[in-house]
Amino acid sequence: MLTPSPKLQSLMQRGCDFLGARVAIMGGAMTWVSERNLVAAISNGGGFGVIACGSMSPDILSAEIRGTQALTKKPFGVNLITMHPQLDALIDACLAEKVSHIVLAGGLPSAAAIKKVKDGGAKLMCFTPALSLGKKLVRMGADALIIEGMEAGGHTGPVSTSVLAQEILPEIRDVPVFVAGGIGRGEAIVSYLEMGAAGVQLGTRFVCATESIAHEKFKKAFIRAAARDAVLSVQLDPRFPVIPVRAIANEGGKKFLEKQREVIVRFDKGELTKEAAQLEIEHFWAGALRRAVIEGDIEHGSVMAGQSVGMVSKEQPTDEILAELMAQAEKALQDRSIPLPA
Repeated sequence: MLTPSPKLQSLMQRGCDFLGARVAIMGGAMTWVSERNLVAAISNGGGFGVIACGSMSPDILSAEIRGTQALTKKPFGVNLITMHPQLDALIDACLAEKVSHIVLAGGLPSAAAIKKVKDGGAKLMCFTPALSLGKKLVRMGADALIIEGMEAGGHTGPVSTSVLAQEILPEIRDVPVFVAGGIGRGEAIVSYLEMGAAGVQLGTRFVCATESIAHEKFKKAFIRAAARDAVLSVQLDPRFPVIPVRAIANEGGKKFLEKQREVIVRFDKGELTKEAAQLEIEHFWAGALRRAVIEGDIEHGSVMAGQSVGMVSKEQPTDEILAELMAQAEKALQDRSIPLPA
């Protein structure tokens, strides 16, 4: 069982109280990876697991929530994408299953969605990529914020975690703020807590947990990778925007560049409308994440990973990962208290 020292506990207390967890470490919501087994393992280990709804239907999400509840009695959350066409029904499913925390991600949530979550009694968490938006989300009713820097895996923004933390943590104090993106060790956790964060969120670090259902080849790709291998997808032409996604470089990334070139040439020749060209580019990665995570196609699938992937060195139980992070955090605090030589 994790038993933080009084000093570390005091730094995490606000986050622990908000999450209902022993330590203020959230599991990042990773589609196909953050399902019942890993989510329950994180919560049972003392952290706070979060189901990645992704493109699930309300019925499938309800089943996943119930499956998670069968594996843990600890609190956990559900991450919903604001652009999902059935967002209202997904919120209803979470509320019906008594989910304690709902994370709205992937865009600015509507006032109606926020009201629905709040009226249903769940705690609402939202992502913010900037201070001004964070303040707006708090005014709209967000109970807590998550700031995620560009070092994170998957869909990400343009600003680094350290810059976002400096911009937002000193200015937003009325709700808990959790920091995410590129965090792989306890020393970094302590630093953000000391800056005013209530807690942190880690995704990449948990992919190779024993309880993770990710394919063996997917996990091996993480274990082999260095930080520089987790790269952002490239946009070739501003006329055809590409949402930045951070993933381990592979043959699929090269093919995506080739696809963009081919589509741009066809559009310039008048063979495609702008809308059709954009759709072809966007559909290139359809199903690619599942192919990598579940089927193990790490050459042509999307191996989404944050830059902290270089700190993933082996497969290990979730509670061991959490214990390592806490041990590193404790040591960092101890080192701070050692007086410098005269």
